[in-house]
Amino acid sequence: MVLLRVWGQTQTSATGNIARLPMEIPLSDTRPPALDEIDRQLIAALQINAREPVANLARQLGIARTTVTSRLARLEKTRIITGYGVRLSQRVVDGGLQAYVGITVQPRSGKEVLRRLSALAQVQQLCAVSGEFDYVAWLRTDSPEQLDQLLDLIGSVDGVEKTTTSIILSSKIDRGQPV
Repeated sequence: MVLLRVWGQTQTSATGNIARLPMEIPLSDTRPPALDEIDRQLIAALQINAREPVANLARQLGIARTTVTSRLARLEKTRIITGYGVRLSQRVVDGGLQAYVGITVQPRSGKEVLRRLSALAQVQQLCAVSGEFDYVAWLRTDSPEQLDQLLDLIGSVDGVEKTTTSIILSSKIDRGQPV
């Protein structure tokens, strides 16, 4: 827990001196827990194959199975690992259309834009970014026509000032999310 030390109430002593008393206010610690090298190696191995048996992971890392199990439990509890998923092959993904969309929003409109975009199932991921755009969205649709309609919808959201779209032609490297 992080404590913020501030000067709080004033107190008058018997002699008439006035003093401020220090006060500690607890703050939530939003920093992610530190990862050591074994945690990083474990996560990297799971990114390659999330279904790898604990015994194999223990052998690869040179640690006990119980250590792997307890580390996995800690990484899940602290929300460093938030789930295990399936990556579709490019053959399956190619049935649709994917695009990245840079989105510029008007000042103080971010929360409303976020709320509206989160309701769209075609928005696979939305990231706040620095640079030219405020957000970058990863979209997935079944056809160019659907993408066109989706882009019109995003552009009509109150607070969206401008969008810039790049259609994904092919994926050259996909390592999942790096540690």
